[in-house]
Amino acid sequence: MSHIVETCDIVRVFKGHDKPVKALDKVSIYIDEGEIFGLLGPNGAGKTTLIKILTTLLLPTKGEAYVGGFSVSKEAHKVRQMISLVSGGETPGYGILSASENLWFFSQLYGLSSSSAKARIKQLMTDLEFDEYAKTRMSKLSTGYKQRLNLARGLLNNPKVLFLDEPTLGLDVLTSKKLRAYIVDWAKREKEGTVLLTTHYMAEADEMCDRVAIIDRGRILACDSPLRLKQKLEDNFIMKVEVSSVQADFSFVDDMKGVIGYSQTRSIQTDTTSFKVMLTEEKIFSKIMLKLKEQNLKILSANEVEPTLEDVYISLVGRGFEEGEKTTHET
Repeated sequence: MSHIVETCDIVRVFKGHDKPVKALDKVSIYIDEGEIFGLLGPNGAGKTTLIKILTTLLLPTKGEAYVGGFSVSKEAHKVRQMISLVSGGETPGYGILSASENLWFFSQLYGLSSSSAKARIKQLMTDLEFDEYAKTRMSKLSTGYKQRLNLARGLLNNPKVLFLDEPTLGLDVLTSKKLRAYIVDWAKREKEGTVLLTTHYMAEADEMCDRVAIIDRGRILACDSPLRLKQKLEDNFIMKVEVSSVQADFSFVDDMKGVIGYSQTRSIQTDTTSFKVMLTEEKIFSKIMLKLKEQNLKILSANEVEPTLEDVYISLVGRGFEEGEKTTHET
């Protein structure tokens, strides 16, 4: 097998209250050695389900999946020896133990020798910039430092494949940036270190990944490098307008010809709505502006913007990551 990770028509069905729920629908992807591969999609798209299958925590209903050439369902013990999983928001160990004690505990589960474990723990704590908290109880660490500890735990065994499930979930901007930089550095430094990252943060996938697969409702919609995915939108026009009301009604665009898709973000605090729309022709935007003026809305800004990975998603399904509408409470 030429790929370090490969899935072939993976299907996963869960029991539902009324009928079965298909979380994955014939998912086929491959990841090459040394690649940082992103699985990008909204909450509930099937990202975590796929990672659980690839890390031997869940069996597929149908299809096959391989890591390092080993079947995740038939050779799980061999797969587990070469992988590690880090999830965002996950408790990285035992609260009564210090950061270094937790890492020591997990190093022994991995079977590291005493000398190797001590050197590895010291190096990871230094690299991830939390060695000053070595003797601090895990329960006393901030969310950001808990996630640094979590990542250090995941790298103790120097895995061939590192699975990251929403690794920066709930973290502040600075901590997220540092962790992203370290993960990219680790993968490129190891050269053979492979990463599968799931995220719903478009900028994160764009910044980190060599290739990205966009998943929605259990199906892979597109897979390519972030640059090539965005280049496919070059013939479209992406316009963004901000208006001074959270009550702005954009439903009229549903019936307009030439509208590929749109997303909107409402800010209750500033009483504004930001609306982004993808069009086949720029002139259609003037019709949208007229409709907004009919609502007596104050236009705060209106301009053409460069395509993002979310725009790629919008072009495929016609809506943004949050069902076309997001409400934010800004601070």
